[in-house]
Formats: sequence, C-alpha cells, structure tokens
Amino acid sequence: MAKSYGALFLLALIVFSLLQTMVMASSGSGVKYNPKRYGPGSLKRSQCGKECDRRCSKTQYHNACILFCNKCCRKCLCVPPGYYGNKQVCSCYNNWKTQQGGPKCP
Repeated sequence: MAKSYGALFLLALIVFSLLQTMVMASSGSGVKYNPKRYGPGSLKRSQCGKECDRRCSKTQYHNACILFCNKCCRKCLCVPPGYYGNKQVCSCYNNWKTQQGGPKCP
C-alpha cells in the first residue's frame, strides 16, 4: 500500500512539473518593454551617454562597448534595455551590421 502511495505521489509530482514547464514556456520571457521608452527614436542625443553607461556597466570590454554603443545610439536614438540582448526592441540597433556581417551595436 505504501509503495502505491509513493508511486502516485511521484506521478503527481512529474505531472505538476510538466504543467508548470508548459505554462512557463507559453508565457515567453514575461517581460514587455514600453516602446515609448525603448523603441527607435525614443532618446535624445544628450541621453545616449547615460544609457550607454548603463548598457555597458557589466561588460569586460567597457571602452569598446561605450564607443560602439554611443555610435549606435547617435544613429538610432535608442539603446535596448538591460545589459545584454533585447536588441529586437530597437530595430535599427539590431540591424546595423559590420562589413563581416556581425553585430555593430553591443
């Protein structure tokens, strides 16, 4: 009898875990960004320095990050949220590539 309760408990735990995984996957990252704050043209040139300082604050290559972030910000007038990624929020920032096809903006 105790073995059947243990097996039933284990089965319920697995089902619960699968359901939780499916719910988490269907909701995506769950983070939505305000397009007025982060979209293309959302910044003034005077705001680029502060936003690039924030964007590059945790990188190992701080000077290069600041240089290219400011260049991209002056052209696109936006800097994506966070320290890394999220470039889809700012299409110009995301689509500007180097001659080799790599990303220009950090």
